[in-house]
Amino acid sequence: MVASTSPFVPHPGPAERPARMGLRALALLLAAGLLHTQASPPARSFQLDYEEDCFRKDGAPFRYISGSIHYARVPRPAWRDRLLKMYMSGLSAVQVYVPWNYHEPLPGVYDFAGDRDVEAFLDLTAELGLLVILRPGPYICAEWEMGGLPAWLLWKPDIILRSSDPAYLAAVDSWLHVLLPKIKPRLYQHGGNIISMQVENEYGSYYACDYGYLRHLLGSFRMLLGTEVLLFTTDGTRAQELRCGTLQGLYATINFGPGSNVTEAFGAQRRVEPKGPLVNSEYYTGWLDYWGEAHASTSSARVAQGLEDMLQLGASVNMYMFHGGTNFAYWSGADFKDQYKPVTTSYDYDAPLSEAGDPTDKLFAIRTVISKFQPLPVGPMPPATPKYAYGRVALRKYADLLDVLDVLCPSGPIQSQFPLTFEAIKQAHGFVVYRTRLPRDVLDPAMLGAPPHSVCDRGYVMLQQEYQGTLERDGQTTLRVTGRAGDTLDVLLENMGRISFGANISDFKGLLGNLSLDSSPLSNWLIYPLAIDTAIQPSTLGPLRPLASPGTPS
Repeated sequence: MVASTSPFVPHPGPAERPARMGLRALALLLAAGLLHTQASPPARSFQLDYEEDCFRKDGAPFRYISGSIHYARVPRPAWRDRLLKMYMSGLSAVQVYVPWNYHEPLPGVYDFAGDRDVEAFLDLTAELGLLVILRPGPYICAEWEMGGLPAWLLWKPDIILRSSDPAYLAAVDSWLHVLLPKIKPRLYQHGGNIISMQVENEYGSYYACDYGYLRHLLGSFRMLLGTEVLLFTTDGTRAQELRCGTLQGLYATINFGPGSNVTEAFGAQRRVEPKGPLVNSEYYTGWLDYWGEAHASTSSARVAQGLEDMLQLGASVNMYMFHGGTNFAYWSGADFKDQYKPVTTSYDYDAPLSEAGDPTDKLFAIRTVISKFQPLPVGPMPPATPKYAYGRVALRKYADLLDVLDVLCPSGPIQSQFPLTFEAIKQAHGFVVYRTRLPRDVLDPAMLGAPPHSVCDRGYVMLQQEYQGTLERDGQTTLRVTGRAGDTLDVLLENMGRISFGANISDFKGLLGNLSLDSSPLSNWLIYPLAIDTAIQPSTLGPLRPLASPGTPS
């Protein structure tokens, strides 16, 4: 006997009546289904049109005007304000990086809470009517610590990052199996607002040129996201970059700023993508800042004119950055351009929305250009964020750092004949104290030195707790010291941010070589990894009571 699955329950009567009523019910059901099918809108889609050289959104020609914002550089309470200002500027989309190391601080340990709640951020973009171009890496650059790759990858010293190295791919696969299932329901085809996703980032600028790696990523993205989502790459306009950064099955886009010839730049894209939409995935509205250098700035008029030139060609454009934000904690990265160049805490970028979230003249110049090509949202631009005068802030000294190593390093020091790197002792960020003792009397000044480029990145040298000077990665590597046998020599080593771009992203930190005294290597080190963030939590501040001011009872 076959059980009926029909929702209709026939009335009792002659044997043939249920059959007749079942047929009528079936006819009504089919008619209702047919009418529903005819009335429903076409399936949501976002696709490439190689015939008309454009994107198609739900079948209609489409081009986006987008801006970059990084949720990891904006406190969560400010997300709505920044996104609303981007929407009111006339943007149809935002471009968003996902920093792997921000979410997986240790292998298999994930953090998607609070400021790290990427799903909440993406849902907010949808609520405000913005489409999303998502850039989940695994490498992102972004002038972010190690380009978004977790420092714990370097616990395996010989790992080859951004390659087909099995150890690297295993870590990548594990991460993508956590991240991409969170993303899939938010794809445009599934009712969400994510219209496209980038695979890797500017891979043509990396030395490896490993097509097997790109193919592996493409396979992983397709397996976890499906075949409908539009996947793309982006690279600079040089032939070498486009040769190594592109792959069949990934739509190739390019990056260039307002100083470039628009026709020539898009000509580079056409050499690898003869048909399809013109896309500038990173149109630079400004630039980043390095410690010790002046704040970078780019003319509003040049930025606006370059944007207009591209839009007149029908191109889709993403402005990098539209709002830069701030490198909180230890997340600022570094560049290597003939020398190590760490990025500042501020990531203002001279962007249209300032670091504080304020609309600038550049924003209004861009908004005017956009208004020539599409209607602007109705309503006023939200105002600048309120500013407060906090007055004088008195800093109170808690302790001398070297006196509270037991609090800052509760597990105690690591003993080693010679210095160990941050990675060898599994310290991702911040500071490490290297301690040894002078092996002999040094009555005449002796040369304390390190091999070139082995102090990564700054070492503050103290002898008997007296500051002697600073050793630097690409600067001063020697000091003259005097002392007695047994005097304590401390080097407070600061990690200023791992390199985020180029061939040097395997950027090990700490003392990479041994210190020597008049060419004699120093040995018998005590190494203190400092857990500063843990130590300053309110629950652990007991041992760090403020020191008494002169004339004040302790």
